Amino acid sequence: MAQGLVMVFTGDGKGKTTAALGMALRAWGHGMRVFIVQFVKSDRVMTGERLAAAQLGERFVIQTLGEGFVFPAADRDRHREAAARALAAAREALTGGYDMVVLDEITHALRHGLVSEEAVLMLIDAKPPAVHLVLTGRDAPPALVERADLVTEMRAVKHHYARGVPAQKGVEY
Repeated sequence: MAQGLVMVFTGDGKGKTTAALGMALRAWGHGMRVFIVQFVKSDRVMTGERLAAAQLGERFVIQTLGEGFVFPAADRDRHREAAARALAAAREALTGGYDMVVLDEITHALRHGLVSEEAVLMLIDAKPPAVHLVLTGRDAPPALVERADLVTEMRAVKHHYARGVPAQKGVEY
């Protein structure tokens, strides 16, 4: 591998995590080791990606460390502690022999003050040269966009939620 990249999938449209999972699966297919840490999703919902990862073996690891989406009445301390555990897992993965590390919904954690922008930028700076780092979530801050090698913004054009169609197994989770 010539150079590990920092890649950001952001925007208000659907597909940020899906794009990161696609890249992770592609990397796995090429024999690479992949580590995904989910900053928001909780282990209370069994997602398709976790079911798949269980079948892909030790080269494809997903750690679901979040406490769910942060709502106004949420217990912020519980969410901050979960985000701190996720950030620590990401730091460890960066030096743990993985070729690709995905920080799923990290910008959600940033936007709600669960982790600091400085901590995320320090994590990027600590990335070994050959490791690919993928960050997902809405509203990526300008400093994160500046630091990235690739930034893709998903834009909402139409979404079935607007018609009252709920989240679908295999589509949203």
